[in-house]
Amino acid sequence: MHIISSPTHTQHMPPHEFYDGALIPPFESAERAHIIDRALQVAGYTANTAITSVPTEILHAIHDPAYLHYLATIYPRWCAAGGAPEAVLPSTLAVRWMHRHSPHPLAEAGYYAFDLSAPIVAHSWDAIIDSASMAYTAAQLLLAGVHHTYARCRPPGHHAGSDMCGGYCYVNNAAVAAQTLSQRGTVAILDIDIHHGNGTQQIFYGRGDVQFISIHGHPDECYPYFLGFADEQGEGAGLGANHNYPLAFGCDDTQYLAVVDAALQRVRDFGAQTLVVSAGFDTFAADPLGGFKLSRACYTAIGHRIRQLGLPVAVIQEGGYAIAALGDNVVALLDGLQGG
Repeated sequence: MHIISSPTHTQHMPPHEFYDGALIPPFESAERAHIIDRALQVAGYTANTAITSVPTEILHAIHDPAYLHYLATIYPRWCAAGGAPEAVLPSTLAVRWMHRHSPHPLAEAGYYAFDLSAPIVAHSWDAIIDSASMAYTAAQLLLAGVHHTYARCRPPGHHAGSDMCGGYCYVNNAAVAAQTLSQRGTVAILDIDIHHGNGTQQIFYGRGDVQFISIHGHPDECYPYFLGFADEQGEGAGLGANHNYPLAFGCDDTQYLAVVDAALQRVRDFGAQTLVVSAGFDTFAADPLGGFKLSRACYTAIGHRIRQLGLPVAVIQEGGYAIAALGDNVVALLDGLQGG
């Protein structure tokens, strides 16, 4: 198992997010990554891989260049325009029929965001591009013949669409990995975060070479609410390559693993040559942003089932906010994938 990790994520430390009507400290914190790194070290999983910078052409294949420019440059422009220096956090959002793109920095923040949980601070871009580079490195290792990789990405990525950030996500790390792998054959993405990978779905919705499967809380009751329904099956060349499994809150290990089995059968039927796992652990029973009742043992069982596919696998870190248990849950998944 090749582990890709980096301390650069500490450059992204927003002071707050706006969540369900309140300005609060972000659930997505640097401590999450520190806890995972410590648990990996204790378990004998050592970060042993140099990070290769993600090429511009990979980023431009999945994200609008103007959006990437926004992420890289907005903080100083925001401050110069009179925005609060604590963080870029929009006061208006370009929703529905209000969608004209204004070049004003205070307006851009609302044009390129779909919620108030993706603040940007002075050096966020350094962490964002480092996180994407970890995912790229994980994919490159698979292409070089490594069978299993884990990228401890922070910030996470699966809510980031082609030109939109939200839900703690800015560049879509799983999409970076899948785009990299797609240059050598068909790719499947399995998203096991409790929140639907709306950004990943949007990026690949019209493509037939990348299969997207998401197992998540039903959008009738679970963020991000507006995507993730079972009838969303792709379009054009991607019709039939998108599969959503929305589940009711209260889902336990037995129910969840039955759906994992169905999802992995779809991967087999698709004929994927590699697999990217968007690994969120907010399905854990104690997660403050969750609603499922999964145990730690369930993650080991998921890893075992994925291993049985016999495919090269890149595991990309997404959510998980029961931070005291997060590191052990990550190790449980990797142990299962390794056959432990």
